[in-house]
Amino acid sequence: MSSVDFSNDIKYIGCNDYDIDLFESQYIVPNGVSYNSYLIVDEKIAVMDTADARVTDQWFTNLENALQGRTPDYLVVHHLEPDHASNILKFTEKYPKAKLVGNAKTFAMLPQFFAIDPAVETVTVKEGDTLSLGKHNLTFVMAPMVHWPEVMVSYESAEKVLFSADGFGKFGTLDTEEDWACEARRYYFNIVGKYGAQVQALLKKASTLDIKTICPLHGPILTENLGYYIDKYNTWSSYAPEDKGILIACASIHGNTKKAADKLAEILKENGAEKVVVSDLAREDMAEVIEDAFRYDRMVVMSATYDAGIFPVMEDFLNHLKAKNYNSRKVAVIENGSWAPMAGKKMAAIFGEMKNITLCDTTITIKSTMNDDNVKAMKVLAHELCS
Repeated sequence: MSSVDFSNDIKYIGCNDYDIDLFESQYIVPNGVSYNSYLIVDEKIAVMDTADARVTDQWFTNLENALQGRTPDYLVVHHLEPDHASNILKFTEKYPKAKLVGNAKTFAMLPQFFAIDPAVETVTVKEGDTLSLGKHNLTFVMAPMVHWPEVMVSYESAEKVLFSADGFGKFGTLDTEEDWACEARRYYFNIVGKYGAQVQALLKKASTLDIKTICPLHGPILTENLGYYIDKYNTWSSYAPEDKGILIACASIHGNTKKAADKLAEILKENGAEKVVVSDLAREDMAEVIEDAFRYDRMVVMSATYDAGIFPVMEDFLNHLKAKNYNSRKVAVIENGSWAPMAGKKMAAIFGEMKNITLCDTTITIKSTMNDDNVKAMKVLAHELCS
């Protein structure tokens, strides 16, 4: 979906950001990102969210072109995060008669970002409230903690459009040709993933609606095979494994632990593992490895001991998993240490703080470099993981 109108009355006025290097200052976005915003043109005109400050001028140009000389009546604020709400103040200064539409939490948080002129009118909505624009009517559905407390979505009944806030979003500009699921999965687990229960609650509400189009705040507008996207979100938010496979996440200092990881991958494939992915945490995109951890049903963590603890990139990885509510997986632990191996014990302790993690009975300690006994133990572990 490029930045063109997708209906006669609902216009796309968002912007692509080709220059951003890190989304939220931590996620690599090699194909940029889109900041989606929409305009509903009827007897009354509603602007559906603004955009990031990085694209302010372009966004206002898009808005002016779509208005064709008319003046907006409402700005609907689904989510206050700056990548969508940075231009609220400038919008109210340019269109002081337009009303801001949000929920009670929206307006409680708004002063943290902007000093809006008290003369600007606000419309506070709650679950199930409607806003009539003419033949288009918006119904508001609260979605707290998907992924901020003030988040809401809205359903336009005439054209059966769900404005889904950050839900169903993905990295990448709208003109990027790539598989939706890969970057949507990486986006979901790293940004929304902690709040699976809240996403499940929103999906339950959405299941009662006749949805023909999903308009997220990032990524393409979804108009076909909506069941596919909804099913993905149901799987992701319930923390069910998406695919059978084994992620081997390794943290290697001088390369010896990585050699062992590659050997284990070879053994696992010989034992019939459906899919084996080896990720070097020191060199690969952390967000992508986290995506794979949630995607597959089994994982092996392999870390060198460092300062009597876990090698930092592995500790960072495990803390990310814990923060994102990693659960319901089978995990194996392998440690390396030249004189006092401690990584295994400490990694196991972190997994002990997660829900429904089954640790394999087979644990392996490598002393500096892999030996024949380690390989024999890996074969035992492979049998345990593949049986």
